[in-house]
Amino acid sequence: MSFDESFDVIVIGAGHAGCEAASASARMGSQTALVTLNLDMIGQMSCNPAVGGIAKGHLVREIDALGGIMGRVIDRTGIQFRLLNRSRGPAVQAPRAQADRALYRTEMRHILEATPNLHLRQGLVIDFIIKKGRICGVELQDTRRLGGSAVIIATGTFLNGLIHTGRRTYTAGRAGEPASIELAESLKRLGFPVGRLKTGTPPRLDGRTIDWDAFNPQPADERPVPFSFSTEGIEQPQITCFVGYTNEEVHNFIRSNISESPLYSGQIKGIGPRYCPSIEDKVVKFPEKSRHQLFLEPEGHDTHEVYLNGFSTSLPADLQQELVRKIPGLDQSKIIRPGYAIEYDFVDPRELTPFLQTSRVDGLFFAGQINGTTGYEEAASQGLMAGVNAALFVQGRSGFRLSREESYIGVLIDDLIRHGVDEPYRMFTSRAEYRLALRHDTADSRLSPYGRSLGLVGDSDWDKFNQRRDRISSLKNTLNGTRFRRSDEIYDEFSRILGKDLGDSISLSQLSQYPSIEPDFLWRHLPLDIRATVSISDLETSLADLLYSGYLNTQRNTIARLHQHDGMRIPNDFDYNHVDSLSHEMIERLNRTQPENFGQARRIPGLTPAALSTLLYRLQVVKSA
Repeated sequence: MSFDESFDVIVIGAGHAGCEAASASARMGSQTALVTLNLDMIGQMSCNPAVGGIAKGHLVREIDALGGIMGRVIDRTGIQFRLLNRSRGPAVQAPRAQADRALYRTEMRHILEATPNLHLRQGLVIDFIIKKGRICGVELQDTRRLGGSAVIIATGTFLNGLIHTGRRTYTAGRAGEPASIELAESLKRLGFPVGRLKTGTPPRLDGRTIDWDAFNPQPADERPVPFSFSTEGIEQPQITCFVGYTNEEVHNFIRSNISESPLYSGQIKGIGPRYCPSIEDKVVKFPEKSRHQLFLEPEGHDTHEVYLNGFSTSLPADLQQELVRKIPGLDQSKIIRPGYAIEYDFVDPRELTPFLQTSRVDGLFFAGQINGTTGYEEAASQGLMAGVNAALFVQGRSGFRLSREESYIGVLIDDLIRHGVDEPYRMFTSRAEYRLALRHDTADSRLSPYGRSLGLVGDSDWDKFNQRRDRISSLKNTLNGTRFRRSDEIYDEFSRILGKDLGDSISLSQLSQYPSIEPDFLWRHLPLDIRATVSISDLETSLADLLYSGYLNTQRNTIARLHQHDGMRIPNDFDYNHVDSLSHEMIERLNRTQPENFGQARRIPGLTPAALSTLLYRLQVVKSA
């Protein structure tokens, strides 16, 4: 065949999935082309200018441990770092960072342009070139033909994208950019089962028109937690975000204009994300709530644009302006960009192998929202895995996969390819049966050896990994071995703090099991020679390892017990509404699916291990009655 250019791997789309895919493939030695509609929009944060969050922060840490780039980019461009769930257990704590949107995009492009074997190309891909069931290349709208032994589709919301603002609709991949219509039709011609999903964004406000004193400040952490294990510290200045609330006036205005919302007029057919609802959805579905929380998040140091997090809407632009001004503190505010909803095509991810390769066309891989997921972090995780496996494919090597037991990425891909999606898929800690072992701070110990063997973790980062591993091992020995006896002066202080007698002696590791003992307190009582060589984050990881060591075996036994009862029948008249402790969401999923046995229930997407344990107990009670 005749091609204008030929590559080993072609990546379509330069969002978060495409950037990770292209970077991984190129760094593994494959000549890689990253094709996008607009090179100036590489790494664009289409919605919230933030990375991380509950479970999502775990994904970014895992991407970094494997040698991906998202963590490094946000560490260099983040303007507000916060560790979420600090008051809860280490397993569900997660880093999050607000990004300087423009700077993030610039930094991502800089990294990609500096990557050997990676070639950036601007253009619109409209069709595939396939020979004997195997991908050979792609055709661009401008008539160029690019040859490639593997192709990764990472098109985000661009496949048949349709934007809604009130009653007005128009085709677009996101506001101001064209949709990919021909490529979507090409997928349908190949026989892929295609569905429609929906997402949306809130309005962006002019910060100069906001009464900031009307909102509660939310400062950055004093000690920022980076995403990349290679980051020594966060140097750039940090900003303060602000918290506010809607009120009944806002809610009543929405109710009186709900017919103008394409969500409720029947105009939108796609299914939206359950866990990131529009403000219209919040008001309609939660009528008992008198207010909903909002976050005012500046989009960068050099812009007045403010992201109104929690206020996603597709109402007409004029109504959005009226609505926003009913929020105390925003009565004089002006909208820079109105919010909108967007519908787009996705392909049933059950079409994929565990390596994210399609079963219909050899060498064709999917990553990101085309697989029914939502979120930058979920997309980037798939992009990394697709990029790795595309490179392995063209190099004639075996594919690479991660299990549920060792990573959130493994949970994500396993859920997608086994269960498919009935709504945009978002990662939660509750989706992982082994989440106690999948903490964000252990991602390196779990995954960096894989990244090293794939060629994605360089010598410098590998040295840092080994040094950290040795420090943590030494710390655990120190915590177990450092004991304080009744005769020691400090013993009385420990006893007074805990309000109890501590026996003849107590170790630092034993002290750490008491909730009132903070890591800073233990840090002060470490031997000086150890303190000189370790960090407080090393100590926190060591303490969490010790805390969870006894629980992990119990967790594994629980999962094994669940699997042993797959054949247990569920009576036809079984009423899930009467099962104590099942949430409304779990009941809804079970009622919709109507599983015939426990094994089928266990495979329902989104059913948590806790819900399954509760259901199993109830079924056993019914069986024995």
